[in-house]
Amino acid sequence: MASNAEVVKRGWEAVARGDWDTLISDYTEDMIFVMPGQNDVLEGTAAFRNALENIGAALPPGFDITAIREIGDTGEIVSVVEWKSDKVPGGSQLAVLFKFTGGMVHEERWFVDTEQWKAAF
Repeated sequence: MASNAEVVKRGWEAVARGDWDTLISDYTEDMIFVMPGQNDVLEGTAAFRNALENIGAALPPGFDITAIREIGDTGEIVSVVEWKSDKVPGGSQLAVLFKFTGGMVHEERWFVDTEQWKAAF
């Protein structure tokens, strides 16, 4: 069985490939995904998978992840994501919290500077 850190790393690799089926295979059926700003919540893998099909609309133009590092390897792991976009060429960081149940992600929550994020669109 993969460690929680390995599950997160495998997920980011799947995101880079656009391999949504591999990504969601590590999520519980009743998972929740909390979007930047913490107001939009997707519940369940079906809703999450549907949103992934339109991921480009949820990310700033020119969004590019330049580095990722993980903190932790227990029931919660945080990815610190360095990113840049067309309107944030100098780059910035965001954090993504992953909570686990039985080796699977049951919650993914993005933490961003919401003013900077909105200005990046």
